[in-house]
Amino acid sequence: MKPAYPVLLATLAGLVLILFFLSLIAGRNPLPIWEAASQALTHQDSVLAIILMEIRLPRALIGLFAGASLGLCGAAIQGLLRNPLASPGLIGSASGAALMAVIVLYFGLQALSLQLLPLAGMGGALLATLLVYALAGQNASITTLILAGVAINALATAGMSLLLNLAPSPYAMRELVLWTLGDLTDRSLEDFRLMLPFTLLGWLLLLGTGRQLNALTLGEDTALTLGVHPVRLRWQVFIAVSFATGAAVATIGMVGFIGLVVPHLLRPLVDHQPSRLLPVSALGGAAILLAADIGVRLIPTQTPLKVGVLTALVGAPFFLYLIVRSRRSHL
Repeated sequence: MKPAYPVLLATLAGLVLILFFLSLIAGRNPLPIWEAASQALTHQDSVLAIILMEIRLPRALIGLFAGASLGLCGAAIQGLLRNPLASPGLIGSASGAALMAVIVLYFGLQALSLQLLPLAGMGGALLATLLVYALAGQNASITTLILAGVAINALATAGMSLLLNLAPSPYAMRELVLWTLGDLTDRSLEDFRLMLPFTLLGWLLLLGTGRQLNALTLGEDTALTLGVHPVRLRWQVFIAVSFATGAAVATIGMVGFIGLVVPHLLRPLVDHQPSRLLPVSALGGAAILLAADIGVRLIPTQTPLKVGVLTALVGAPFFLYLIVRSRRSHL
């Protein structure tokens, strides 16, 4: 039996709050949260207050907003393209952000400013979206847009591979590779402040698109009769995804499968309605990334596990299951 939509929203919101709270506490050495919060509020420069405000809180906030962006953008792209196997990275924004960030790391430009890395990533996401627009044209079809996105993705991936191949030392190569795996460690409140405006702008652009995506499920011709402008909607969603996804990737690196898996898990619970899927996917994405980040802290490994590796280990088998199920449904 499917839960009522308000119940589903409330349940997911409660789960996100619990995971956010656990993210502040969880670690190899659990943080006494009330004591740390009390010391932070009284402006004490104690070890507990510093751990909470400089390490745990930025990590939890970035995990919350980045995960919500990936889940929300995954649902929006799948609704726009009417393809349940689409993901935010399909339009090239994620790979564009990753390429620019890798360029900054390769040339050591992050030494000039710690904020240069996320800013370069966000700029790369926007540049990739502009290139897709230039390749596809203003009135491009869905197929042309997908092909343009695949081309930009391939170009960005080739650029990253080239930089990895030309890395001046094994240590430089290791730094580049580890960044592309996705991670929330060593992030500060300044990183969160940098990603927040781009993230909120992307979310704002997606406001009100749910009903239009509902109409689009009936076909573009029918959507036109209902007052929806498919071309305008298409670019509104593309730009929104480039902002929100680019901000997430620029801040935490490449974290895959959240934008693909979360909408798939939640779509049957909202009767396959994009307008209802968008908010629940945002909450689901936040919950998944927070849970994965807690997991990498608690899993006993000699070398710290990267959060992107854990999401891929969970997401890849689910993706294979989707392929098998899709094939069986066509037999």
